[in-house]
Amino acid sequence: MIRRDLLMPLSSSVGGLMIIATLFRNHIPLHLRNLLEKYTRKLFRLLSPYIQITFPEHTGERLKKSDVYTAIQNYLIKKATTGAKKLKADTLKDNQSLILSMDDNEEVTDEFQGANLWWSSNKIVSRGMSLSIYPSTEEKRFYRLTFHKRHRDLITDTYIKHVMNDGKAIALKNRQRKLFTNNPSHNWYRYKSTKWSHVVFEHPATFDTLAMEPKKKQEIVSDLEKFSEGKEYYKKIGKAWKRGYLLYGPPGTGKSTMIAAMANFMNYDVYDLELTTVKDNSELRRLLIDTSSKSIIVIEDIDCSLDLTGQRKKAKKKDDDENEEGKGDPTKKMKKEEETKESKVTLSGLLNFIDGIWSACGGERIIIFTTNFVDKLDPALIRKGRMDKHIEMSYCCFEAFKVLANNYLDVESHPLFGTIEAMLKETNMTPADVAENLMPKSSMETPDTCLRSLIEALEEVKEEAARKKAEEEEEAKKKAEEEEEAKKKAEAKDAAKSIEEAKENGVGANGKLEEEKVNMKENGVTN
Repeated sequence: MIRRDLLMPLSSSVGGLMIIATLFRNHIPLHLRNLLEKYTRKLFRLLSPYIQITFPEHTGERLKKSDVYTAIQNYLIKKATTGAKKLKADTLKDNQSLILSMDDNEEVTDEFQGANLWWSSNKIVSRGMSLSIYPSTEEKRFYRLTFHKRHRDLITDTYIKHVMNDGKAIALKNRQRKLFTNNPSHNWYRYKSTKWSHVVFEHPATFDTLAMEPKKKQEIVSDLEKFSEGKEYYKKIGKAWKRGYLLYGPPGTGKSTMIAAMANFMNYDVYDLELTTVKDNSELRRLLIDTSSKSIIVIEDIDCSLDLTGQRKKAKKKDDDENEEGKGDPTKKMKKEEETKESKVTLSGLLNFIDGIWSACGGERIIIFTTNFVDKLDPALIRKGRMDKHIEMSYCCFEAFKVLANNYLDVESHPLFGTIEAMLKETNMTPADVAENLMPKSSMETPDTCLRSLIEALEEVKEEAARKKAEEEEEAKKKAEEEEEAKKKAEAKDAAKSIEEAKENGVGANGKLEEEKVNMKENGVTN
């Protein structure tokens, strides 16, 4: 228990200081108080042997979260867990454990090569009034590093780099990859809204489970590995550190699964860009700037997203004609106004997005286009240098089937494999359809049952293809006969016209006229 005789002098001293502070505040002019406080702080700085470095949370007028702040936050996680008294839970990782960090106004110590350091987490709350429609936070967070001045060179030259490298390594190890989609621009400026919304990326696809020829898969994997190690190489040749992939082929051939496998292999985030919600080229650039490094930017079914096939002039002419026809019509006028609200992203804007100056804002990015009809795309959009590697996603081959059989049935070999191999060579079936037939529909189905189901499906596809081929041949034959008949009738009509002209001019022998009439009658033409 604290002795009463010690508390009495202490309380008297505190009371005296409060009286002095009140007199100082009430009787000393403001400018003199500010001057005195200024020189008092200078005196303390001169006498204090410690140096402080501040690392704010946001840089560039709070437009972007500081990478340095994030690296420090990651670096201090372990030290905060073991040394801090006040902690806060930031996020739930993998639904298993909480990531803890220092709470506001908390301090932890660190030691580096014999130097003692103190890290503190601080927050300043502005008292200013905001007239904004949407309330915005006025909290400014920052970390403060304190150390003895004799360690200045060690801290500024070595320690801070050590913190940055460790923080980035920890972030890479613990990062939870995300799947982003772009928000409509009219929602960008609402309270706490962003240009991109995200969910946790949990797609399980890998190159081991991808149904594709092994040689082709290895070629793609090698290309991705070379790209991930190419930072200095791209810098040397003077190109932005990015790579474009064009995935093309019929629906169901695994284009989306390929993207997921790439993301899992590279440990990248995925940005699924919906072009139809982007108002113009300027918004497209701003979305690009707001993406992170180590990411895959995807535009799926690009041939359906916008009119980027070089037919814009024709489409514009058609719209102009329709506007002339519907001039003065209120219904058509309203329809036109709605159309003007649609995306105005141009082919030129998309090309600049892919490999223009703005594409160099950030590095280690992969851009992927997917399409079912590669012939519809403008050649400028998919040339090498923009879409560097073209990958055809084709129908299921036997090697791809074996991957699917192993994935779905845990079967590496079976007596029916030979039959299936022969049928796959003469039948076009997508990996998605093969997988659907291999998937057991009940606990009673065995691998043998599923394989026989696949054989039946392949037979049906083969028969359907043969039927369609026969129908197409019959249609072609019928069309050819109709064209031949039309040709004969046209020739007969021309002959009849010649006879009429001859009659009018009084020219032609009776025998010749009779011959022409007989020919016309045989061809079904009457005079």
